[in-house]
Amino acid sequence: LTVMGDARMEPTISPPDNAAQQDSLFSMTDVFLISLITGLFTYWFFFRKKKEEVPELPKIQSVAAPVRDSSFIEKMKKTGRNIVVFYGSQTGTAEEFANRLSKDAHRYGLRGMAADPEEYDLSDLSRLSEIDKSLAVFCMATYGEGDPTDNAQDFYDWLQEADADLSGLRFAVFGLGNKTYEHFNAMGKYVDKRLEELGAQRIFELGLGDDDGNLEEDFITWREQFWPAVCEHFGVEATGEESSIRQYELVVHTDVNMNKVYTGEMGRLKSYENQKPPFDAKNPFLAQVTENRKLNEGGERHLMHLELDISNSKIRYESGDHVAVYPANDSSLVNQIGEILGTDLDTIMSLNNLDEESNKKHPFPCPTSYRTALTYYLDITNPPRTNVLYELAQYATDASEQERLRKMASPVGKSSRVCPLCLQALYLSWVVEARRNILAILQDMASLRPPIDHLCELLPRLQARYYSIASSSKVHPNAIHICAVTVEYETKTGRLNKGVATNWLKNKVPDENGSSSLVPMYVRKSQFRLPFKPSTPVIMIGPGTGIAPFIGFIQERAWLKQQGKEVGETVIYPASRHEREDYLYREELARFHQEGVLTQLNVAFSRDQAEKVYVQHLLKNNKENIWKLVNEANAHIYVCGDARNMARDVQNTFYEIVAEFGNMSQPQAVDYVKKLMTKGRYSLDVWS
Repeated sequence: LTVMGDARMEPTISPPDNAAQQDSLFSMTDVFLISLITGLFTYWFFFRKKKEEVPELPKIQSVAAPVRDSSFIEKMKKTGRNIVVFYGSQTGTAEEFANRLSKDAHRYGLRGMAADPEEYDLSDLSRLSEIDKSLAVFCMATYGEGDPTDNAQDFYDWLQEADADLSGLRFAVFGLGNKTYEHFNAMGKYVDKRLEELGAQRIFELGLGDDDGNLEEDFITWREQFWPAVCEHFGVEATGEESSIRQYELVVHTDVNMNKVYTGEMGRLKSYENQKPPFDAKNPFLAQVTENRKLNEGGERHLMHLELDISNSKIRYESGDHVAVYPANDSSLVNQIGEILGTDLDTIMSLNNLDEESNKKHPFPCPTSYRTALTYYLDITNPPRTNVLYELAQYATDASEQERLRKMASPVGKSSRVCPLCLQALYLSWVVEARRNILAILQDMASLRPPIDHLCELLPRLQARYYSIASSSKVHPNAIHICAVTVEYETKTGRLNKGVATNWLKNKVPDENGSSSLVPMYVRKSQFRLPFKPSTPVIMIGPGTGIAPFIGFIQERAWLKQQGKEVGETVIYPASRHEREDYLYREELARFHQEGVLTQLNVAFSRDQAEKVYVQHLLKNNKENIWKLVNEANAHIYVCGDARNMARDVQNTFYEIVAEFGNMSQPQAVDYVKKLMTKGRYSLDVWS
């Protein structure tokens, strides 16, 4: 702009010949200056206006509006509800429990609604007392290392910062966790404690469900005592037996435009045909499998390495992140369900919520076919929970089979001649321990033939499976690598059960057109991160497929070294059963070790000798070096793999090492390791 102004002024810079010309020149100069000032002011005005409009872009408002379109208080008043059950759910179980509790309410003359905290402003909890006999229940799952689930993150943040007066709020909490994890039920415990601190009144004790034991049993036990407490508090009584109340109505489409029928998409219709970023849980990216190779050379198991092409997806990831994939159920299982129920699986239908005010219009994307629902949307391989059995019992025409199903379900509020523990034992033995899925139950109960639409309403959603990413984006910016082992086992009934995702991935073989090798996926961020300074030493412990994130870590350390960075000691403790059969990434690890990227490679082969050798044994063998790295060099420790045994044994080994070389008592050593965790120097990526 300055240059343009200077250029325009050049023709006017000429010496005046006389007074008249001088007068003319001054007049022209005045005009020019006024024009210049006016032009600059006009430019500034419009520039300033644009700057002011930026925060008010319509796009921002259009995205935000549907998320919190109304207060849950107003919705409850409008629909006559007095119990709201919020759920923090990552895999769908907490949401399922919330729905069950909200349906229970009608038996006590109350009306409930399940609610996603992500969709509402939870500061409205202070207004819940405006509703007579009101109660807020929270079914809160804990994710990862004591973290809230994705949909409960905002609620968690609000609780931490809130100074609200919740003295009029009555509440109860049921937490969903796993005792094999360090921070068992951290989210449930925090919500329960924090609500009380803010003045809310707890009307029933905190329930702690343990998925390492039997989560369903824990929930039923808590639920059986919860409702009597509610009755006593509000002075109400059960109105009668539990009855089956349909939440959705079936609509069969005989004449429908197939372009408007869902064929497996998670959110937007035709999103798999017309892919648009950003990609997330509701909008996964279809990645093509470019490599699928078997990692092990022998043994009964199938360990595999897959590479997903994420070119042009704008997906970014860091070493240590997780990739989520949406699998599909085995078509033979789907066909068998259709045959048993005598259903045309290609019928196009919708299941529409009978509650018009509900934010959840359908249990899964509709309209769609029964085949699509059973293949992509519904979990048909896990043992069904007790509420499903109870609802299905009404369709068993044989009285003994109907009674058996009802007994296994152990419904709340039903007086039974058999003790609840016995009922739960029947469910545990016949369903859970025998690993009977819905197909097996239909096969073993000849008179049980429910309508397929009600079955689809009852079955939980098929969930995404998470895998630790086995690559570094610094080395592979356009690919995500997965390391997995196929799950396959024989049940007590002699049936062969197969893991949904791993067997589905096993068959994703690259081909020329790529049509049969597409995987719906997205990336979930993790706290499992390399140290900020490359010079910081790292100790990585990852038996079996737990090696996955460490392949990415090592790739990144190698890349950093190539960039001329100072890279600290890189120590790894992988493990396998037999060196000649299932030593994962043998060649890659040997190369990194030879190049000096890996300073120590300590592999445990558990079954190559009479006595089993695990990673914790090798840690003890190198305990002095381990202590030196941790205590003097501030090394970061990473553990990935089995939470139930390995992670616990490794942690106990570190307690021993710290106690011995740090001259500490056992409690002091435990405190030392806990502080490492708090500082982010002892990180876990484990599963049970």
